Amino acid sequence: MKNKNYGSQNSRRKFLKQSALGIGAASFINPSYLFSKIINTQESETKELKIAGYEVNRVKALAGGKVKINGFEYSFTTAGIGDLNTNTFLGPQDYDITEIGLQPFMLAYANDNFRDYILLPIFPLRIFRHKSIFIRTDGKIKTPQDLKGKSVGTPGYSSTSLTWIRGIFKDQYGVKPEDIEWVISSEDSSSKESGKISKNEQIVPKGISLREGTPGKDESDLLLSGEVDALFHAAQPKAFMDGNPLVGRLFPDSRKTEQEYYRNTGIFPIMHAIAVRKSLVENYPELVNSIFNAYSESKKLDYQYMRSLGWVYDSLPWYAQEFESTIGLMGKNFWPYGIEPNRKTLETLFRYSYEQGLANKELTIDELFHPSSIVLREDNIK
Repeated sequence: MKNKNYGSQNSRRKFLKQSALGIGAASFINPSYLFSKIINTQESETKELKIAGYEVNRVKALAGGKVKINGFEYSFTTAGIGDLNTNTFLGPQDYDITEIGLQPFMLAYANDNFRDYILLPIFPLRIFRHKSIFIRTDGKIKTPQDLKGKSVGTPGYSSTSLTWIRGIFKDQYGVKPEDIEWVISSEDSSSKESGKISKNEQIVPKGISLREGTPGKDESDLLLSGEVDALFHAAQPKAFMDGNPLVGRLFPDSRKTEQEYYRNTGIFPIMHAIAVRKSLVENYPELVNSIFNAYSESKKLDYQYMRSLGWVYDSLPWYAQEFESTIGLMGKNFWPYGIEPNRKTLETLFRYSYEQGLANKELTIDELFHPSSIVLREDNIK
Protein backbone atom coordinates (compact mmCIF):
# COMPACT_ATOMS: atom_id res chain seq x y z
CA MET A 1 0.00 0.00 0.00
CA LYS A 2 1.40 3.37 -1.00
CA ASN A 3 1.39 6.10 1.62
CA LYS A 4 1.24 9.17 -0.62
CA ASN A 5 0.66 11.57 2.27
CA TYR A 6 3.68 10.34 4.30
CA GLY A 7 1.55 10.37 7.41
CA SER A 8 -0.53 7.97 9.42
CA GLN A 9 -3.87 9.78 9.51
CA ASN A 10 -5.45 8.02 6.51
CA SER A 11 -4.20 4.64 7.68
CA ARG A 12 -5.58 5.18 11.17
CA ARG A 13 -9.00 6.26 9.88
CA LYS A 14 -9.21 3.38 7.42
CA PHE A 15 -8.24 0.79 10.00
CA LEU A 16 -10.66 2.13 12.61
CA LYS A 17 -13.49 2.13 10.08
CA GLN A 18 -12.75 -1.44 9.00
CA SER A 19 -12.43 -2.55 12.62
CA ALA A 20 -15.73 -0.96 13.56
CA LEU A 21 -17.51 -2.68 10.69
CA GLY A 22 -15.97 -6.00 11.64
CA ILE A 23 -16.97 -5.76 15.29
CA GLY A 24 -20.66 -5.86 14.50
CA ALA A 25 -22.74 -6.33 17.63
CA ALA A 26 -19.77 -7.04 19.87
CA SER A 27 -19.76 -4.72 22.83
CA PHE A 28 -16.06 -4.84 23.67
CA ILE A 29 -12.67 -4.90 22.00
CA ASN A 30 -9.32 -4.78 23.77
CA PRO A 31 -7.82 -1.25 23.23
CA SER A 32 -4.26 -2.61 23.38
CA TYR A 33 -5.06 -5.04 20.60
CA LEU A 34 -6.57 -2.28 18.47
CA PHE A 35 -3.56 0.02 18.99
CA SER A 36 -1.10 -2.74 18.09
CA LYS A 37 -3.00 -3.41 14.86
CA ILE A 38 -2.78 0.29 13.92
CA ILE A 39 1.00 0.35 14.51
CA ASN A 40 1.54 -2.86 12.53
CA THR A 41 -0.52 -1.51 9.65
CA GLN A 42 1.53 1.69 9.55
CA GLU A 43 4.86 -0.14 9.64
CA SER A 44 3.86 -2.40 6.76
CA GLU A 45 3.27 0.54 4.46
CA THR A 46 5.96 1.53 1.97
CA LYS A 47 6.92 5.18 1.86
CA GLU A 48 7.48 6.03 -1.81
CA LEU A 49 8.95 9.24 -3.19
CA LYS A 50 8.39 10.76 -6.61
CA ILE A 51 11.56 12.34 -8.01
CA ALA A 52 11.96 14.26 -11.27
CA GLY A 53 14.77 15.86 -13.22
CA TYR A 54 17.19 15.45 -16.09
CA GLU A 55 18.82 12.04 -16.37
CA VAL A 56 22.32 13.48 -16.72
CA ASN A 57 25.30 11.20 -16.07
CA ARG A 58 25.85 12.41 -12.52
CA VAL A 59 22.22 11.57 -11.68
CA LYS A 60 21.93 8.44 -13.82
CA ALA A 61 22.60 5.95 -11.00
CA LEU A 62 19.86 7.56 -8.92
CA ALA A 63 17.45 7.67 -11.86
CA GLY A 64 18.12 3.99 -12.53
CA GLY A 65 17.53 2.95 -8.93
CA LYS A 66 21.15 1.93 -8.30
CA VAL A 67 21.48 4.06 -5.18
CA LYS A 68 19.21 4.00 -2.14
CA ILE A 69 17.38 6.64 -0.14
CA ASN A 70 17.31 5.23 3.38
CA GLY A 71 13.82 4.30 4.55
CA PHE A 72 12.13 5.12 1.25
CA GLU A 73 11.47 3.67 -2.15
CA TYR A 74 11.25 6.02 -5.11
CA SER A 75 10.41 6.43 -8.76
CA PHE A 76 12.24 8.82 -11.12
CA THR A 77 10.58 10.80 -13.93
CA THR A 78 12.72 12.40 -16.61
CA ALA A 79 11.48 15.89 -17.51
CA GLY A 80 12.72 19.21 -18.89
CA ILE A 81 13.30 22.24 -16.71
CA GLY A 82 10.44 24.25 -18.21
CA ASP A 83 7.94 21.55 -17.31
CA LEU A 84 9.50 21.06 -13.87
CA ASN A 85 9.36 24.78 -13.06
CA THR A 86 5.75 25.02 -14.20
CA ASN A 87 4.74 21.90 -12.26
CA THR A 88 6.34 23.22 -9.08
CA PHE A 89 5.28 26.88 -9.14
CA LEU A 90 2.00 26.83 -11.07
CA GLY A 91 0.96 23.22 -11.52
CA PRO A 92 -0.10 20.18 -9.51
CA GLN A 93 3.25 19.77 -7.68
CA ASP A 94 3.44 16.08 -8.55
CA TYR A 95 6.98 15.54 -7.31
CA ASP A 96 8.35 15.23 -3.79
CA ILE A 97 11.89 15.94 -4.97
CA THR A 98 12.48 17.93 -8.13
CA GLU A 99 15.22 19.57 -10.12
CA ILE A 100 14.41 23.26 -10.37
CA GLY A 101 15.76 26.39 -12.05
CA LEU A 102 17.70 28.23 -9.35
CA GLN A 103 16.79 31.75 -10.45
CA PRO A 104 13.08 30.94 -10.97
CA PHE A 105 13.02 29.47 -7.46
CA MET A 106 14.72 32.58 -6.08
CA LEU A 107 12.21 34.87 -7.79
CA ALA A 108 9.24 32.79 -6.63
CA TYR A 109 10.57 32.87 -3.06
CA ALA A 110 11.43 36.57 -2.99
CA ASN A 111 8.61 38.02 -5.07
CA ASP A 112 5.69 35.59 -4.73
CA ASN A 113 6.17 34.26 -1.18
CA PHE A 114 6.55 30.70 -2.52
CA ARG A 115 7.21 28.34 0.40
CA ASP A 116 5.89 24.92 -0.68
CA TYR A 117 9.37 23.57 -1.40
CA ILE A 118 12.82 24.22 0.06
CA LEU A 119 16.24 23.81 -1.54
CA LEU A 120 18.95 21.29 -0.81
CA PRO A 121 22.59 22.10 -1.81
CA ILE A 122 22.59 19.64 -4.71
CA PHE A 123 23.32 21.19 -8.11
CA PRO A 124 22.66 18.88 -11.07
CA LEU A 125 23.33 21.52 -13.75
CA ARG A 126 26.16 24.07 -13.86
CA ILE A 127 27.55 25.79 -16.95
CA PHE A 128 30.25 28.36 -17.56
CA ARG A 129 28.62 31.15 -19.54
CA HIS A 130 31.24 32.96 -21.63
CA LYS A 131 30.41 30.49 -24.41
CA SER A 132 26.82 31.81 -24.49
CA ILE A 133 27.40 35.15 -26.29
CA PHE A 134 27.05 35.07 -30.08
CA ILE A 135 27.85 37.77 -32.64
CA ARG A 136 27.93 38.41 -36.37
CA THR A 137 31.38 37.48 -37.61
CA ASP A 138 31.19 40.28 -40.18
CA GLY A 139 30.10 42.89 -37.61
CA LYS A 140 31.85 45.44 -35.42
CA ILE A 141 31.39 43.63 -32.07
CA LYS A 142 34.83 42.32 -31.08
CA THR A 143 35.00 42.87 -27.29
CA PRO A 144 32.45 42.91 -24.46
CA GLN A 145 32.77 46.73 -24.23
CA ASP A 146 31.65 46.98 -27.87
CA LEU A 147 28.16 45.94 -26.74
CA LYS A 148 27.54 49.27 -25.00
CA GLY A 149 24.78 51.07 -26.85
CA LYS A 150 24.07 48.02 -29.02
CA SER A 151 21.08 45.67 -29.24
CA VAL A 152 21.21 42.15 -27.82
CA GLY A 153 18.65 39.51 -28.67
CA THR A 154 17.55 36.81 -26.25
CA PRO A 155 14.65 34.38 -25.88
CA GLY A 156 14.08 35.33 -22.22
CA TYR A 157 15.34 38.05 -19.91
CA SER A 158 15.21 36.71 -16.36
CA SER A 159 16.44 33.11 -16.69
CA THR A 160 19.29 31.84 -14.52
CA SER A 161 21.71 31.82 -17.45
CA LEU A 162 20.95 35.40 -18.53
CA THR A 163 21.24 36.63 -14.95
CA TRP A 164 24.71 35.08 -14.76
CA ILE A 165 25.82 36.55 -18.10
CA ARG A 166 24.69 40.07 -17.24
CA GLY A 167 26.34 39.85 -13.81
CA ILE A 168 29.62 38.59 -15.27
CA PHE A 169 29.61 41.34 -17.90
CA LYS A 170 29.16 44.00 -15.25
CA ASP A 171 31.74 42.56 -12.83
CA GLN A 172 34.36 41.53 -15.38
CA TYR A 173 33.96 44.04 -18.22
CA GLY A 174 32.08 47.04 -16.85
CA VAL A 175 29.07 46.52 -19.15
CA LYS A 176 25.82 47.12 -17.24
CA PRO A 177 22.36 45.87 -18.27
CA GLU A 178 21.31 49.52 -18.74
CA ASP A 179 24.04 49.94 -21.38
CA ILE A 180 22.25 47.56 -23.76
CA GLU A 181 18.98 47.56 -25.68
CA TRP A 182 17.37 44.19 -25.08
CA VAL A 183 15.31 42.55 -27.81
CA ILE A 184 13.12 39.62 -26.80
CA SER A 185 12.41 37.07 -29.53
CA SER A 186 8.98 35.52 -29.79
CA GLU A 187 10.48 32.06 -30.20
CA ASP A 188 13.56 30.10 -29.19
CA SER A 189 15.35 28.31 -32.04
CA SER A 190 16.90 25.77 -29.65
CA SER A 191 13.70 24.85 -27.81
CA LYS A 192 12.16 21.43 -28.31
CA GLU A 193 8.81 22.67 -27.01
CA SER A 194 7.57 24.38 -30.20
CA GLY A 195 9.82 27.36 -29.59
CA LYS A 196 7.73 28.61 -26.66
CA ILE A 197 9.31 30.88 -24.04
CA SER A 198 8.62 30.23 -20.36
CA LYS A 199 6.82 33.02 -18.47
CA ASN A 200 9.35 32.54 -15.67
CA GLU A 201 12.00 33.94 -18.02
CA GLN A 202 10.13 37.12 -18.95
CA ILE A 203 10.35 39.27 -15.82
CA VAL A 204 11.74 42.67 -16.84
CA PRO A 205 12.82 45.23 -14.21
CA LYS A 206 12.38 48.98 -14.41
CA GLY A 207 15.06 51.09 -16.04
CA ILE A 208 15.85 48.60 -18.79
CA SER A 209 15.53 49.42 -22.48
CA LEU A 210 13.61 46.52 -23.95
CA ARG A 211 11.49 45.83 -27.01
CA GLU A 212 10.01 42.78 -28.67
CA GLY A 213 11.58 41.43 -31.82
CA THR A 214 9.72 40.97 -35.09
CA PRO A 215 6.87 38.48 -34.51
CA GLY A 216 7.59 35.02 -35.86
CA LYS A 217 11.36 35.45 -35.74
CA ASP A 218 13.42 33.46 -33.27
CA GLU A 219 16.64 34.88 -31.80
CA SER A 220 18.72 33.24 -34.54
CA ASP A 221 16.67 35.00 -37.22
CA LEU A 222 17.07 38.33 -35.42
CA LEU A 223 20.86 38.09 -35.57
CA LEU A 224 21.01 36.92 -39.18
CA SER A 225 18.67 39.69 -40.35
CA GLY A 226 20.69 42.37 -38.55
CA GLU A 227 17.85 43.30 -36.21
CA VAL A 228 20.21 42.72 -33.27
CA ASP A 229 23.98 43.03 -32.93
CA ALA A 230 24.53 40.03 -30.65
CA LEU A 231 22.76 37.22 -28.80
CA PHE A 232 22.83 36.10 -25.18
CA HIS A 233 21.56 32.54 -25.32
CA ALA A 234 21.51 29.74 -22.73
CA ALA A 235 21.85 27.09 -25.43
CA GLN A 236 23.11 27.58 -28.99
CA PRO A 237 21.10 29.40 -31.67
CA LYS A 238 20.12 27.41 -34.72
CA ALA A 239 22.35 29.37 -37.11
CA PHE A 240 25.40 28.51 -34.99
CA MET A 241 24.44 24.84 -34.71
CA ASP A 242 23.94 24.74 -38.48
CA GLY A 243 27.47 26.05 -38.98
CA ASN A 244 26.45 29.36 -40.55
CA PRO A 245 29.74 31.28 -41.05
CA LEU A 246 28.01 34.58 -40.23
CA VAL A 247 27.48 33.56 -36.57
CA GLY A 248 30.31 33.01 -34.08
CA ARG A 249 31.12 33.36 -30.39
CA LEU A 250 32.26 36.67 -28.89
CA PHE A 251 34.98 34.69 -27.11
CA PRO A 252 36.37 32.39 -29.84
CA ASP A 253 38.38 30.34 -27.32
CA SER A 254 35.63 30.28 -24.73
CA ARG A 255 37.18 27.29 -22.93
CA LYS A 256 40.32 29.30 -22.19
CA THR A 257 38.27 32.35 -21.16
CA GLU A 258 36.07 30.32 -18.83
CA GLN A 259 39.02 28.56 -17.22
CA GLU A 260 40.67 31.91 -16.58
CA TYR A 261 37.42 33.17 -15.06
CA TYR A 262 37.40 30.16 -12.71
CA ARG A 263 41.05 30.71 -11.73
CA ASN A 264 40.29 34.34 -10.89
CA THR A 265 36.97 33.88 -9.10
CA GLY A 266 36.58 30.23 -8.03
CA ILE A 267 33.01 30.41 -9.40
CA PHE A 268 31.43 27.56 -11.34
CA PRO A 269 27.98 29.02 -12.22
CA ILE A 270 25.00 27.07 -10.91
CA MET A 271 21.88 26.76 -13.09
CA HIS A 272 19.70 24.18 -11.32
CA ALA A 273 19.24 22.94 -7.75
CA ILE A 274 17.20 20.23 -6.03
CA ALA A 275 14.01 21.24 -4.23
CA VAL A 276 12.12 19.03 -1.78
CA ARG A 277 8.54 19.36 -0.60
CA LYS A 278 8.70 21.29 2.66
CA SER A 279 5.95 19.31 4.41
CA LEU A 280 7.78 16.09 3.61
CA VAL A 281 11.02 17.02 5.37
CA GLU A 282 9.07 18.47 8.27
CA ASN A 283 7.57 15.00 8.80
CA TYR A 284 10.80 13.15 7.98
CA PRO A 285 13.73 15.41 8.90
CA GLU A 286 16.23 12.57 8.47
CA LEU A 287 15.32 12.49 4.78
CA VAL A 288 17.41 15.61 4.05
CA ASN A 289 20.66 13.75 4.75
CA SER A 290 19.47 10.66 2.86
CA ILE A 291 18.61 12.63 -0.28
CA PHE A 292 21.94 14.47 -0.20
CA ASN A 293 23.86 11.20 0.19
CA ALA A 294 21.93 9.53 -2.64
CA TYR A 295 22.69 12.30 -5.14
CA SER A 296 26.30 12.43 -3.96
CA GLU A 297 26.70 8.66 -4.31
CA SER A 298 25.24 8.80 -7.81
CA LYS A 299 27.76 11.47 -8.78
CA LYS A 300 30.59 9.47 -7.21
CA LEU A 301 29.70 6.51 -9.44
CA ASP A 302 29.86 8.83 -12.45
CA TYR A 303 33.33 10.00 -11.40
CA GLN A 304 34.43 6.38 -11.14
CA TYR A 305 33.05 5.65 -14.60
CA MET A 306 34.86 8.65 -16.09
CA ARG A 307 38.13 7.52 -14.53
CA SER A 308 37.91 3.88 -15.52
CA LEU A 309 35.77 3.47 -18.65
CA GLY A 310 34.58 6.87 -19.82
CA TRP A 311 37.51 7.37 -22.17
CA VAL A 312 36.80 3.97 -23.74
CA TYR A 313 33.08 4.35 -24.38
CA ASP A 314 32.85 8.07 -25.12
CA SER A 315 33.22 9.22 -28.72
CA LEU A 316 35.46 12.20 -27.89
CA PRO A 317 39.05 11.22 -28.76
CA TRP A 318 40.65 13.30 -25.95
CA TYR A 319 38.10 12.51 -23.27
CA ALA A 320 40.71 11.19 -20.81
CA GLN A 321 42.94 14.24 -21.21
CA GLU A 322 40.01 16.61 -20.68
CA PHE A 323 39.02 14.75 -17.52
CA GLU A 324 42.58 14.95 -16.19
CA SER A 325 42.86 18.63 -17.14
CA THR A 326 39.63 19.45 -15.31
CA ILE A 327 40.85 17.73 -12.13
CA GLY A 328 44.11 19.63 -12.40
CA LEU A 329 42.27 22.95 -12.43
CA MET A 330 39.24 22.29 -10.21
CA GLY A 331 40.17 19.30 -8.05
CA LYS A 332 38.87 15.72 -7.89
CA ASN A 333 35.40 16.81 -6.79
CA PHE A 334 35.04 19.41 -9.53
CA TRP A 335 31.22 19.28 -9.34
CA PRO A 336 30.75 19.82 -5.61
CA TYR A 337 27.53 19.58 -3.61
CA GLY A 338 27.07 21.20 -0.21
CA ILE A 339 27.03 24.83 0.90
CA GLU A 340 30.64 25.61 1.79
CA PRO A 341 32.28 24.82 -1.57
CA ASN A 342 29.45 26.73 -3.28
CA ARG A 343 28.90 29.63 -0.91
CA LYS A 344 30.62 32.26 -3.07
CA THR A 345 28.85 31.05 -6.22
CA LEU A 346 25.42 31.14 -4.56
CA GLU A 347 25.91 34.52 -2.93
CA THR A 348 27.16 35.97 -6.23
CA LEU A 349 23.96 34.90 -7.99
CA PHE A 350 21.86 36.29 -5.10
CA ARG A 351 23.64 39.61 -5.54
CA TYR A 352 23.20 39.61 -9.32
CA SER A 353 19.47 38.91 -9.06
CA TYR A 354 18.97 41.80 -6.63
CA GLU A 355 21.28 44.26 -8.41
CA GLN A 356 19.52 43.58 -11.71
CA GLY A 357 16.13 44.39 -10.18
CA LEU A 358 14.75 40.85 -10.52
CA ALA A 359 14.46 39.74 -6.89
CA ASN A 360 12.93 42.37 -4.60
CA LYS A 361 15.55 41.64 -1.92
CA GLU A 362 19.01 40.10 -1.71
CA LEU A 363 18.39 36.53 -0.67
CA THR A 364 20.49 34.46 1.74
CA ILE A 365 21.53 30.84 1.99
CA ASP A 366 19.76 30.47 5.35
CA GLU A 367 16.44 31.47 3.76
CA LEU A 368 16.49 29.23 0.72
CA PHE A 369 18.14 26.05 1.98
CA HIS A 370 16.85 23.60 4.56
CA PRO A 371 18.62 24.34 7.88
CA SER A 372 19.94 20.81 8.36
CA SER A 373 21.39 20.76 4.84
CA ILE A 374 23.72 23.70 5.40
CA VAL A 375 26.27 21.59 7.30
CA LEU A 376 26.20 18.61 4.92
CA ARG A 377 29.52 17.62 3.34
CA GLU A 378 30.63 15.08 0.74
CA ASP A 379 33.03 12.99 2.78
CA ASN A 380 32.55 10.03 0.43
CA ILE A 381 34.48 11.73 -2.40
CA LYS A 382 38.25 11.91 -2.08
